[in-house]
Amino acid sequence: MIADKTVVYTSGAFDMLHVNHLKMINYARALGDILIVGVNTDELVASYKSQPIIPFEERIALMKAIKGPDIVIPQKSLDHTDKVKKLKFDIFVVGDDWVGKYDYLEKLGVSVVYFPYGDGVSSSSLKKRIWANFESIKAKTDNHFPADIEFGKKEKKR
Repeated sequence: MIADKTVVYTSGAFDMLHVNHLKMINYARALGDILIVGVNTDELVASYKSQPIIPFEERIALMKAIKGPDIVIPQKSLDHTDKVKKLKFDIFVVGDDWVGKYDYLEKLGVSVVYFPYGDGVSSSSLKKRIWANFESIKAKTDNHFPADIEFGKKEKKR
């Protein structure tokens, strides 16, 4: 708590910004007076999943541009112990794909809320859909010539 204000912290890669990111940020915003959003650096994201598509500088700029966050900061570690002490947040909000990972924060006096993403969109699912669409288009373009045409042979003139 800062000056009798409830401080909420949420964080993530926020790669390929999508509606579930916005829902979680809006939810976190509604839980308190001050919302701090941590954006995972490229190095941090690469340590637990594939390299982000959108570079860190662009992801943090996007977070700063949307309404909701009061403060946007780089996040270099998934351990939030030091952040609790420095930022004095009361509530931590994270996607439910991390259930249990941050329960240790409760011993530090922080309420942990695992936001229910559900089966909706995620950056990982977007990447899979984009890749599947690419593969489908590539297969069509790779096979755009009729099967009865042979290349490399000159046709006889009639």
